[in-house]
This record gives sequence, structure tokens and C-alpha cells, in this order.
Amino acid sequence: MYEDIINEIRLNLGENNDLNRRYLSGQIEKYKDHPYNKEIIKEISRMMWDCLSEDEKNEFIELSDKENPIMDILNDVSYDIESGNYEIALSKLNDFMANFYPMFEDDKVSEYHFFTNPLEEILFNTYVGAKKEVRIIPDNHPLLDLYYIYGFLLLEDKQYEKSEQYLKKAIKINPVSSRIILELSEIYKIHTYTLNKYFMFVTDALKYAYYPQDIARCYRNLGNYYIQEDNLETALALYKYSMEYDLSPLAYREIIYIQSKDKTLDLTLEECLDTIKGKNIQIGPNPFIMENMDKLSKEYEDNKLFSQALYFYNLIYNLTKDEKILEKINNCNKQLNNI
Repeated sequence: MYEDIINEIRLNLGENNDLNRRYLSGQIEKYKDHPYNKEIIKEISRMMWDCLSEDEKNEFIELSDKENPIMDILNDVSYDIESGNYEIALSKLNDFMANFYPMFEDDKVSEYHFFTNPLEEILFNTYVGAKKEVRIIPDNHPLLDLYYIYGFLLLEDKQYEKSEQYLKKAIKINPVSSRIILELSEIYKIHTYTLNKYFMFVTDALKYAYYPQDIARCYRNLGNYYIQEDNLETALALYKYSMEYDLSPLAYREIIYIQSKDKTLDLTLEECLDTIKGKNIQIGPNPFIMENMDKLSKEYEDNKLFSQALYFYNLIYNLTKDEKILEKINNCNKQLNNI
């Protein structure tokens, strides 16, 4: 039914954009009470955008950039957050969200997402998949950051239910963001009767993680889980292995704590790996991620898109410290300097 209506409207469009806009305005009125009115009006709005001249589009974009309340509030609270003034940042966001009208929400035919880079889109298509037509939220409407930061501040304020609500909104936009999944997992560590959900979310985050700090955090969180399970050997293996990706004081303190509980307990790196494998926990970054970062970086380099290639080569190098990758990074930098 929806597709038939949209196809009929498209067929009635002609070459005169002024007439097309008048016709489309009438169609919005015609279908305002239709069961699919929300979806139909969205699609008509896209058709009306196509009827604008380039000058009109540019004028609209410039106006949107100047009047961007989401960007404005995120810029406003960023200094407060960096300074550790979470209460001030939360107060500002509470006021903003009280009057915020939801944007880019899923409907009966479309789902809205935002991915930081092509790798995340590949992960989404492979591991999650779309149930409807995917539409990408524009860069100048950072809803993902808004929901994530608000959820984080609510969690810091111990408003667990509300924090979960907004972090879930963020995950709906990007289901493969390991950082958002990890943030949500903190609620399930603190605010549930068992740690099963916590374990599941952290394991999921590890599958999608491609920054060393995120991978290390996953292993630390899993180490925390096994401390709670009173399995100190597995916990020690996870904390020690996390140090391969991030020399975190948090991991060091937990290692000291575990060994204070059992002074005979110590593990080599090889023993750590064997222990982790024995629990069927992923070792290092997901091989699928490494394979696709390698493909993307080579593809960008072959097409002389050196900035994009550098982005992925740097990610690979940070995970592997491979000297061959460092050579590629240096080569891309030389090419950029010669442009």
C-alpha cells in the first residue's frame, strides 16, 4: 500500500519544479490522516527537497548549520564534562531535553542509523542487519552523541532507568558501537540481580571493538565479572592480557588485589591466553574487523584517498605494531605532503 502510493506520486511529477512543489504540498494534505501518514509525508518531503534548486538547497544547509541546537548544546557541555563538572553538564542537558523534539526516529518503512566510518557499516550489515530501509542521519545532527552523553551523565548521577533509556536510543542508532555498549553494560553491573546480562553485553562490545583502549576495557570488565564469580585465575588472565592493549592503572590495581588474595597465583602471557581460550572468550580484536580494515585501507590507498587510508592504517598499527603497516603509514604521509 505504502509503495503504491509513493510510486503514484512520483509518476505524477513533471519537469516544472514549482508545479511539483504545489502538487506535493497537496499530497501532504491528502494523506495527513492515512495510517502510513508519517512515512508518506517523510517521503514527500524528500521529493520536495529534490525540487529545490542548488541555491535553495545551499541556503537551507547554511541556515541549518547556523541554527543547530544539538551542536550548540554539545559544545556547551563539552567543557563542563572535560572539567569534571558533571552536575552542571547534566543540568544543562536536562533543560535541553525537556524541550527537545525527537528527530530521525524509525517508522514503519525506514530505520535511521549513523556510523562513524565504513567499517562500522560493514559490521552492522554483517552482524545486525536492517529490517527496513536504512537512512543515514546527517553529520550535522549528532543525535548519537547527544543520547550517549546524556545517558553517560545520567549513569554518573545514578539515574539508572533513565540512563538505560537514552543509551538504548544511542545503541539503536549505532548497534555496533562498542563504547556505547560498554557504557550500557555498566548499568547491568550495578543495577541488576545477576551479572549475566553484564557479561553478555561486554562480550558483544569486544566483538565490535577496534580501538586498543576499548578492547582493554572489555577484558578488564570481563576480569571484574570473574572476580565476582570468585574465579581469580581467569580474572588475573584477563586483567594481565588487557595490559597488552592499554597499560591502565585500573588493571594494575586489580592484578595486585587478585594476587593479594592468592600469593601463589601468577600467569605468563601464554598461560593467560590458554585460560582465556578455555572460557571461549575472543582473543584480541575480531579477525573479521582486522580483515576488513586491511581491505578498506588498501582500497583507499589504491584510489589515492590517502587521508582515509591513513585512518585505517593507524587503527591497524595501534592494534598490531606491525612495522610493515608503519611503512604504509609513512608512505601515505609522503603522498599527502606531495599533493
